[in-house]
Amino acid sequence: MREKDKAMVSQIVTVNGAALHCQIEGPEGAPAVVFSNSLGTDFRIWDAVVADIAKDHRVLRYDKRGHGLSDDPDTDWSMGELVGDVAALMDHFGLKDAAFVGLSVGGLIAQGVAAERPDLVRLMVLADTAARIGNDDLWNDRIAQVTRDGLGSMADAILERWFAPAFHNDPNFAMWRNMLVRTTDQGYARVSAAIRDTDLLTSTSGLTLPTLAVVGDKDGATPPDLVRETADLITGAQFEIIRGAGHLPCVEKPEVFTGHLRDFFKQNGFT
Repeated sequence: MREKDKAMVSQIVTVNGAALHCQIEGPEGAPAVVFSNSLGTDFRIWDAVVADIAKDHRVLRYDKRGHGLSDDPDTDWSMGELVGDVAALMDHFGLKDAAFVGLSVGGLIAQGVAAERPDLVRLMVLADTAARIGNDDLWNDRIAQVTRDGLGSMADAILERWFAPAFHNDPNFAMWRNMLVRTTDQGYARVSAAIRDTDLLTSTSGLTLPTLAVVGDKDGATPPDLVRETADLITGAQFEIIRGAGHLPCVEKPEVFTGHLRDFFKQNGFT
């Protein structure tokens, strides 16, 4: 294996007591882009986007604790640990002044890192997310159901929020359903609790870094108006709607999603 290819291999990095599955690729020394994914997914949701972005950027993807191939520590943890995990990963790989792209709970993590470690984040992309997502009753109901009946009992309803109706006929639809139901019940419940207990309205309203907010017009989890309200908290933030996509536009409309990233990077000299 050539030296430059070794970095593309998935690896485990242990931070904060958790072994996290991650992958770093792209030219060394190029501007860094960090991708943080949503509840019930692993870093494969970024495959089509990263295939383009990693041509000329250093890209880090990872599975948050309780998801994908990462650990699900049987200890108490919250959004603070989720934010601290990716900050530690960035420190481990020597990444600073990055573009941080966060989807759903990944967007909460992005806002947390930008507020707590501004040295790590130069640009922020908030995809299908908000400064506060849902309410206590919503998350308590989901936690109770996944604990009682398992994630499979919720899969159909989750997939309705994730994807526009037309995508349910896509030949790869089964792959994304399988990814969801293979998330551990405990991991899903713990991250749900972290989302429930997170309200970033105050800290996000104090952010001043260049920000792009994007959302699928068919998103049933974080609708466009909610995402726009969060964008409005940040002076100068841009807002874009991706037509024909639900909660995971990076899966349904990767070319459109990537185009927005490229335009945003170019506008901010991030090349």
